[in-house]
Amino acid sequence: QVQLVESGGGAVEAGGSLRLSCVVTGLTSFNNNMVGWFRRAPGKERDGVAGMGTSGRALNNAAYAASVIDRFTISQDSAKNTVYLQMNSLKPEDTAMYYCAAGTWTLFTQLLRASDYTYWGQGTQVTVSS
Repeated sequence: QVQLVESGGGAVEAGGSLRLSCVVTGLTSFNNNMVGWFRRAPGKERDGVAGMGTSGRALNNAAYAASVIDRFTISQDSAKNTVYLQMNSLKPEDTAMYYCAAGTWTLFTQLLRASDYTYWGQGTQVTVSS
């Protein structure tokens, strides 16, 4: 059974930083796996933030939403089965519930497209005050 557990959310002031963690268990390590971060702000649709391939042929694939380039970084520690989202220079518009998701990467995958992911975590809240 695949499980994803997010942590690291919180309340910070604009310009601050947070690091979100997503512990992923149950994925077969030899598959072409991928993990992505998505967010949903109140009254808005869910948006892709960052995604990366974490194993097999999916490695070396990564994508970021234009709004977070040069501020957010996605990375993994495979020994800990954990994917991180380092968020710097946070803005009030980054306020949202953040979710991590996992799935199987293919040549047709779009790393920021939610429908390409199969498994989802429960989310962690990020609030950025001005």
